[in-house]
Amino acid sequence: MTSLDKIGSGPAAANRAGHFAIELTETLGLAVPIALTQLGQIAMMTIDLALIGRLGGEAVAAAALANTVFFVSFTFGMGLVSAVAPLAAQAFGARNPRLVRRSLRVGLWAALVISLPIMVFPLAGERILLALGQAPATARLAQQYLFGLAWGVMPALWFLAIRGFMGAVNRPQPGLWITIVAIPANAVLVYLLIHGEWGLPRLELFGAGLATTIVNFGMFLAALWFAYRRRPFQKYQVLGRLWRIDWPLMRRLIVIGAPISLSFLLEYGLFAAAALLMGLIGTAALAAHQIALQVTAILFMVPLGIGMAATVRVGHAVGRNDAAAVKRAGYVAALLGIVFVSIMTLVVMLGRFAIARFFFGEGAADGGVIELTAILLMVGATFFVFDGIQTIAAGALRGMNDTRIPLLFAAISYWLIGFTAACGLAFRLEFGAVGVWIGLSCGTAVYATLLMLRFGRLANRLEFATIRNAD
Repeated sequence: MTSLDKIGSGPAAANRAGHFAIELTETLGLAVPIALTQLGQIAMMTIDLALIGRLGGEAVAAAALANTVFFVSFTFGMGLVSAVAPLAAQAFGARNPRLVRRSLRVGLWAALVISLPIMVFPLAGERILLALGQAPATARLAQQYLFGLAWGVMPALWFLAIRGFMGAVNRPQPGLWITIVAIPANAVLVYLLIHGEWGLPRLELFGAGLATTIVNFGMFLAALWFAYRRRPFQKYQVLGRLWRIDWPLMRRLIVIGAPISLSFLLEYGLFAAAALLMGLIGTAALAAHQIALQVTAILFMVPLGIGMAATVRVGHAVGRNDAAAVKRAGYVAALLGIVFVSIMTLVVMLGRFAIARFFFGEGAADGGVIELTAILLMVGATFFVFDGIQTIAAGALRGMNDTRIPLLFAAISYWLIGFTAACGLAFRLEFGAVGVWIGLSCGTAVYATLLMLRFGRLANRLEFATIRNAD
């Protein structure tokens, strides 16, 4: 290298480092409140599960089945509404405030329309579970929980749409504030309605679900107030002409969001199938699986928040036609996620027995549930890491409106590979519950790898196209 090369490479390297530092700061600024909001929401679910666990192991198993039925349907609406974030982010990057408002408006309409058929599914949960071969007593208990949960679908989807809008305009903090208030409110209300304290009726599992629905309505109303009355959201006039459905933009939302919904269904459908497989193995396996999956969900919330931030950052870059920033945003987000999940996976492995005892108490030790839960947490170590990578890579791709090919990847990875491996290892090789989790890990690892390769290819293609156009 000549002296001239060295002189030229110094400022370029410093410039790249500066861009990296800025991207890291901006991504953290978005990811931290979004991830904390996600953790707050999963904290509410975890508290619900811990309170339900005091009703006994059968109640925990019933809650596991109920959550399986509920989220398989709810995730379809969640995927559709999640398209609000890339649409609004690209509009924000292009400095088009009217399109930002329209993106939220079509998201609210989509949530309203899709929530009605979604509610039918959990209301018929007992019949679905019986048709899938679950024990009648457990299915009956699960239906009690679902009767309470079903009515919260619509406000929950509306809250997600508003959160997507807030994140897209770089102001995700109100979602966090609302969630922080909702956590203790939810815990108190769940406890009161489960046990019938303070003169309220003792509703047990139905009370837990009903409390969650009430809190969902409160969170939506609070988010709507922020979006309508507080700066900087007020200038977007989010309720302006709300009665008008923007059909062209609705079609765009469906084109982007429907593959996301189907990908979510394939992913959560795999976990639903895993819960059903655990139910066939035994009640102890199902209860241990639910707790291990709850821990996974807790870990997943931070990468999910980083993935949402990646959607926004990539969307902003796409909106202003900055190819280099698209690539940088995706890789910085992936690096953040890998570092966090690796550290937390080590923490879970070291504290796996303490985690199991937190949910079940010492009394469950005789049934072997604590030991089985600890084993599943250990087996899931690789799963935790790859699950974090895949959600961040998927978020980055959504920022580029790339959702169809990831849907194909999800079908191949989760079902052709993951489910097949889980069934074969659990029953043919008689690994039981451990075999199911090994299968989940295999499918998720393939999915994460394919998504990262896809993002790299699209980012490089966009960068080369920009260079050609410049020349």
